[in-house]
Amino acid sequence: MVAVGANTLVKQVQPLYNGDNTLVKQVKPLYNFKFPKPSPRVKIEFLSDLELQEYFEAHFLQIFIEQMANIPFPRIHSAKEEEPKEIRPDLNVRLLCPDCKNSTPNIIEEFASGDLVCGDCGLVLGDRIIDTRSEWRTFANDEGDDPSRVGAAANPLLDGSQLDTVISRRDGGSGTAKDLNKVHGRATAVKGEKNLIQAYKEIAAMCEAIGLTRHIADIAKQLYKRAEEEKLLRGKSTESIIAACIFIACRQENVPRTFKEICAITRVPKKEIGRCFKILISNFETGVGTMASEDLMSRFCSMLSLGMEVQKAAVELTKKRNELGVLAGKSPVSVAAACIYLASHLYGQPKSTKEIANVTGVSEVTIKNSYRGLFNEREKLLDQKYGNFKNLPAP
Repeated sequence: MVAVGANTLVKQVQPLYNGDNTLVKQVKPLYNFKFPKPSPRVKIEFLSDLELQEYFEAHFLQIFIEQMANIPFPRIHSAKEEEPKEIRPDLNVRLLCPDCKNSTPNIIEEFASGDLVCGDCGLVLGDRIIDTRSEWRTFANDEGDDPSRVGAAANPLLDGSQLDTVISRRDGGSGTAKDLNKVHGRATAVKGEKNLIQAYKEIAAMCEAIGLTRHIADIAKQLYKRAEEEKLLRGKSTESIIAACIFIACRQENVPRTFKEICAITRVPKKEIGRCFKILISNFETGVGTMASEDLMSRFCSMLSLGMEVQKAAVELTKKRNELGVLAGKSPVSVAAACIYLASHLYGQPKSTKEIANVTGVSEVTIKNSYRGLFNEREKLLDQKYGNFKNLPAP
């Protein structure tokens, strides 16, 4: 029996079971593999070299295989070194308020109005924003349309469905699209709607020409539609019906317009407008107030570039005239023209009868005749505080 030290055994055995030590060189750095150490003192018999080799191969190779089975597959690191990350600018798109310029913007999207508003300062950043949320149905009326958020608002002045499909006329010059457009229009057209749309366009244009608001134009459109549905003015021209409807709408909203002003814009004779006006008033049964002279003063004085003091004097003169019964039976327009003529001379801002006639639509003779009646009662109608009566021209 020969006592052999452990280190000596390892030195002797290690080259035996790994050959040229290639396996050890490859595995040991990766796994930090430690060869098994025998007990401090191993007593073995003195064996030949061949027997000693067989012994250690059988003993140590078994231990080596068992340890290799428990070691996970190594993660091989890339030989190429990682490149350092470059510092790049932040290209994320952020909507900033140009007024606040906060790094953390508080932008609010108001779906009801379709606006994009800054929550800090209230600045409107955008409008008419499309709502991309899901569509919710309403079950208030299952038989009717359901335009909860789709389509324009319904127009009560038109009949039928107002969401139509239109076929374009352009198809490269073959002419097929034009024929399809015509056929589709005939198939989907509502009876009488084309005439209504054309009449509404004329009403809007005429009201805009004489300075009437959209509200008055809408009232005139409603009156026209009712007159067409009830066939009240069968045989009358469209222009005369439109003129009468505009005149009634002005009376209902206390916006005075004379017959001559309506005649000038519609090119319809005064008598024809008067006939249509009487028929519509009797059938509509609507209260239409009479036009007063003082209602015309503001517009006429503004058109003549007269001051506020002249307008106040003319209005006061008209009220006094009503109390005293002067110029009884005269039209409100004639009375207004005569009062403006007197007040303009009273305050040293004289306007000729021709200038007043061009604005009011009253003839110069009518203005002079009405002025004569006011001049004769001037001391009863006006006080001396309104001006010097010597400035008034003789009739």
